[in-house]
Amino acid sequence: MEYVDLSHTISDGMVTYPGLPAPVIGTHLSREAAEEIYAPGVSFQIGQIEICTNTGTYLDVPFHRYADGHDLAGLALERVAGVPAVCLDRSGEVEIALSHDEVSQCAGKAVLIHTAHAKHWGTDRYFSNHPFLTAASAELLVEADVACVGIDTFNIDDTRGNDRPVHTVLLGSEIPIIEHMTNLDQLPGDGFAFTAVPPKIEGAGTFTVRAFATL
Repeated sequence: MEYVDLSHTISDGMVTYPGLPAPVIGTHLSREAAEEIYAPGVSFQIGQIEICTNTGTYLDVPFHRYADGHDLAGLALERVAGVPAVCLDRSGEVEIALSHDEVSQCAGKAVLIHTAHAKHWGTDRYFSNHPFLTAASAELLVEADVACVGIDTFNIDDTRGNDRPVHTVLLGSEIPIIEHMTNLDQLPGDGFAFTAVPPKIEGAGTFTVRAFATL
């Protein structure tokens, strides 16, 4: 069995999305302070993190887009835990139009879109001219009844405008979205399982995940 990590590392001050606050990673209880509480040589570290829910590789559920949609606590694990998956190689494309043949046999599967844009992570280039899915692609994915959809780019939608048709269509059908993925080039076209489970948080529509594939 082999695991492929599909998540970006989160570090103090990193930028995932311009305009959103960067994570602040610090210490609540230091090892030195812990020895004063416990005993000499007995130390623990308790960290403290201030983090925007849209940080690193993260998952969206319906509440992100719809006020009456379910939040992270309502996410069905069968959509994101050990799900049979396919990876579609669309590297080099910007406006990605999926075909009926590509997704028609993907019922209950995670569909991951490899765009190769993750190579720009950590640079200004990551935020501009990024690949995205068309609205028609989202409709096909809903019709195919996929479990979830992931992509290794800045946004699954075209951000040159203010509408977000792919988020609207997928989340409207309770299909989770995983954005800012990486290492999709290490995956086969099919025959693997996908996992991306967020914490069970009430009142949140997005959160960081440790996404990975099991080969």
